[in-house]
Amino acid sequence: MFSSYISTNLTAYNRRILEIRTCKLINKLEPFLAVVLGIYHHAFLQKKMGTENKNNNMEALSVEEGPKVELKGGPTQEYGLTSAHTIDHDSWGQVALMLVIGFNCGYILSFSNLMVVPLGWIWGILCLCVVGLYTAYANWLLAGFHFIDGQRFIRYRDLMGFLYGRRMFYLTWVFQFLTLLLGNMGFILLGGRALKEINSELSNSPIRLQYFIIITGATYFIFAFLVPTMSAMRRWLGISTILTFTYILILLVLVIQNGKHNENREYKIRGSKVDKVFNAFGAISAIIVCNTSGLLLEIQSTLRRPAVENMRKALYLQYSVGLLVYYGVSIAGYWAYGSTVSEYLPKELRGPKWVKILINAAVFVQSIVSQHIFIAPVHEALDTKFLKLNESMHSKENIKRLFCVRAFLFTGNTLVTAAFPFMGDFVNLFGSFTLIPLTFVFPSMIFIKIKGKKSRIEKKVWHWTNIVVFSLLAVATTISAVRLIVNNVRTYHFFADT
Repeated sequence: MFSSYISTNLTAYNRRILEIRTCKLINKLEPFLAVVLGIYHHAFLQKKMGTENKNNNMEALSVEEGPKVELKGGPTQEYGLTSAHTIDHDSWGQVALMLVIGFNCGYILSFSNLMVVPLGWIWGILCLCVVGLYTAYANWLLAGFHFIDGQRFIRYRDLMGFLYGRRMFYLTWVFQFLTLLLGNMGFILLGGRALKEINSELSNSPIRLQYFIIITGATYFIFAFLVPTMSAMRRWLGISTILTFTYILILLVLVIQNGKHNENREYKIRGSKVDKVFNAFGAISAIIVCNTSGLLLEIQSTLRRPAVENMRKALYLQYSVGLLVYYGVSIAGYWAYGSTVSEYLPKELRGPKWVKILINAAVFVQSIVSQHIFIAPVHEALDTKFLKLNESMHSKENIKRLFCVRAFLFTGNTLVTAAFPFMGDFVNLFGSFTLIPLTFVFPSMIFIKIKGKKSRIEKKVWHWTNIVVFSLLAVATTISAVRLIVNNVRTYHFFADT
């Protein structure tokens, strides 16, 4: 009995000694274990995010880490990479081609009237060059802030919220979604107008514009349902490229031929002094619209790493090849028809009927792909909110939800477009009120927040000047756009057959 008691206590005593020694050993090894676990955790995150790329050189990797930033009180919210759409997947060539095609959509058929007519030759060419270079610089600057402290920001609003808090998150969200929704309405109107032009060539009793707007909205809905993400457009980019450059080439040939035989054209800027000033601000808004989209970070999120370098490569192609094409069409249209050029260039064409039909058909089909690029962030937000992220996008439940979400969006946009069919108003409004801050003001704010303390005084002055000047420009151009809308409301009625 006594021996059993001694044995039990010795066993307990030995266990206690073993526990103490184990704790001491763990305390000694704790720093080493922390390092090992830290390295393992970092490697796991990199593998999960697809960041292991053996072809990336050390310089590219250092760029991808992004600038360091210290926020007072720390960030107000964690912004992760949760999304229903594809991230870190596409090549820079695919994105570059998408940008060139997107910005050479049917909208360029309005730019002779919207951009050059209110400014004339000298100021028109000057503003085209200055705004084009400045938008290229602003987007190049913003692309460098895709990573901050090693964290990737796949949405513009997330980046602004991280740096400036919830108010800037919601303000950026409103600006972006207004831009994208108004832009999509403009695309629906553009497609409807192209179909009506075809109908006018084939029939002596044209159908109302609203019917073609409904057809266009339904077509966009079907495409958005079948091709739900930006990355899924890869197969359609080749077809869209052929259509884009085909209709632009045919258009330029006809425009130049018409211009050679048009001896009655004039380039006088019409209107009172007040009209000329407001119209000039409207033209600047249109130039901004034709050069930028306000969704650079969302497009950049689809790029595989190094995303900063790849995005800048895509921008180089957009602001060289892409810019030359849509500027060329705008200038050629103004040269051929003067200050009386229509806000829809194919209306001015004098040539075979089949050529007009071909151009308008190409514009309509190409606009299906182009509009999908610029409405994709809205799709991404709705899909991430309403789809089941733990299931495939093509699961039975997600297909039902996808159908409902797409139907709701395009029904609303189509109804508003049918009620307010004024193409110039769409372009000027979202070019002034929203795109100017998104393109010029916010990137300088980001620079001041991240690099302001360590930057030289001239850089601080440069970016503060950008913030002040472009904020004032946004106010002026918004007043001009609202004035244009008021004038058109007096001229047209709801559901006007323009």
